[in-house]
Amino acid sequence: MSPRIALANSADHADLHPEELPLVAALQAAGLDPVTEVWSDPSVDWSAYDAVLLRAVWDYHHRYLEFTAWLDQLDKAGVKVLNDSDLVRWNADKRYLLELRERGVAIVPSQVAAGACLREVVAGLDGQEIVIKPTVSATARHTVRGTAGSAELSTAMDDLPDTVYLVQPFQPEIQSEGEWSLIFLGGEFSHAVLKRPAAGDFRVQNDFGGTSELLDPPAVVLDGSLEALAAANTRRAPVYARVDGIVSNGRYLLMELELIEPYLFLPLAADSATRFATAVATRVHQVPVKA
Repeated sequence: MSPRIALANSADHADLHPEELPLVAALQAAGLDPVTEVWSDPSVDWSAYDAVLLRAVWDYHHRYLEFTAWLDQLDKAGVKVLNDSDLVRWNADKRYLLELRERGVAIVPSQVAAGACLREVVAGLDGQEIVIKPTVSATARHTVRGTAGSAELSTAMDDLPDTVYLVQPFQPEIQSEGEWSLIFLGGEFSHAVLKRPAAGDFRVQNDFGGTSELLDPPAVVLDGSLEALAAANTRRAPVYARVDGIVSNGRYLLMELELIEPYLFLPLAADSATRFATAVATRVHQVPVKA
């Protein structure tokens, strides 16, 4: 029998996105039996699956404790998680960026501030244009941009929930040059896109009018992405990864290392669904790595 693999989605996106259909076909061609499941559905018998591939788990940051408890459940059941569950836990909180900085990766300058200390941290950056984002978030949720010390930013901060935040200087290169996303499948570089925000915005997601173009990355971007991925210090290469960054003054700066459920721009790159499915099948058949 073909190994059964659950494609884990959120309840709000329980059905496969049309762009996922080629991936399903590629997984079947790779000898796997993919089935779509909702990660938070208590009726699912996860032990019936050989592996769980995280896809549209787009609500994990809203239900963080529940999500990590679910990962614990999969671990106890001996079900493989793709990417590895310990890597997913580490990547779920953006404070991993500070760990990567300690390992020599050039990141966008970042400070961590608990909600109660956020205004104090921002006050120390008076006059600077900054971006504030929760350390556990996705799709620019609760992300605000403004000038530290301005009434506008203070008002925007009034609406922020009491959680932990990253505070970063705004990177104008996002608007002028764009943000690079490099996709790695099975540890190998697959393809790259350059994302640009809509005029007047800074968010590159298509939810906010951003655009994406398939392009060959310059050497500084590819080398920087490879260094960031290597610094994650995983026991084995992630099955899939998206490395987001910019070039500032000729230097690559990591913005985020996406290892949970990133959009991989598969429709833009020929044969990428097949490469992804091959990486998944290879990992499903591998003997577990001992800690």
